[in-house]
Amino acid sequence: MIIEIGSVFQAGTIMQRIKQLVTVGVTTAFISIATLLLRPAIGQTTPATLPSVPATNPSDFPGLHNVVAFADGLYSGSVPEGEAGFDSLMSLGIRTIITVDGAQPDVDKAAVRGMRYVHLPIGYNGMDKTRTLEIARAIKELPHPIYLHCHHGKHRSAGALGAAAVTLGLLTTPQATAKMKISGTAPNYTGLYQCVNVAALANADELAAASNEFPQRSMTSGMVDTMVEIDDVFEHLKSIEKAGWNVPADHPDLVPAAEAGRLADLLRNLRDDEHTQARPAEFASALLIASKEVETVEEGLQSGAAPALLSAKFKIVANTCRQCHVNYRD
Repeated sequence: MIIEIGSVFQAGTIMQRIKQLVTVGVTTAFISIATLLLRPAIGQTTPATLPSVPATNPSDFPGLHNVVAFADGLYSGSVPEGEAGFDSLMSLGIRTIITVDGAQPDVDKAAVRGMRYVHLPIGYNGMDKTRTLEIARAIKELPHPIYLHCHHGKHRSAGALGAAAVTLGLLTTPQATAKMKISGTAPNYTGLYQCVNVAALANADELAAASNEFPQRSMTSGMVDTMVEIDDVFEHLKSIEKAGWNVPADHPDLVPAAEAGRLADLLRNLRDDEHTQARPAEFASALLIASKEVETVEEGLQSGAAPALLSAKFKIVANTCRQCHVNYRD
């Protein structure tokens, strides 16, 4: 069978044959070895140049955006988009991908290119010390170069990588904060900056105590729990809107942009739920429309958009959710 695979040279045919082998029961381990041998034939074959650590602007590649070098072998950026994004990671020589986004990662696209995925999600308000140490241990022990991403590659990935780099002694707090600013982390994501501010050099015992399970996919909340959280965040945003899209006086802990990002994330991640997969395609489409509209609210809050524009966008989200409830819940 190895001879048969090795005789196929076109990338599309290779991928098709691998899928056939999976169907007839060939092990994942065998396929990984076979595809590593065939790696030059899959996707891009021209090596790309990784961003330099001194660079003061993010880099973009096909299907990959906002890539910033935090230290040698450590990069932050956006989620890989389709085959092009994973081909770009392969051409850059990335060996390990860590995602802090809530969405389930495309493990198969990474594996077929010889890259390992690790899923350690965090929120828009930051993470606790336990998760910081878990990410730091993954960075310390897994093969480099490492690419750490969230969805846009501006906020959570930069905060997580900055905090982990400080924990490992690779960056000082001011250096990590500067890298977050290059990534485009908005100042009002105070929880993410706080993660870096409180990070400190970990000793060997602290790192050894952190989990080394390094899961490819982390379990996320089910549909019921997610919908409850969505309702809570929606109420937060209604209070923020009532305050002119500012921090409400009676809820000073709310960060408007972070709450919008959180809602977009919840809606986007819900599309991975098994209950969503069992519903008509229109249900998933409604979630996608709503998440995209919330993303525009998040972006508008960061850029200082007019309150009327933010409210108009938020109204679209509310109407989409309301109609979805009529069609699928009520």
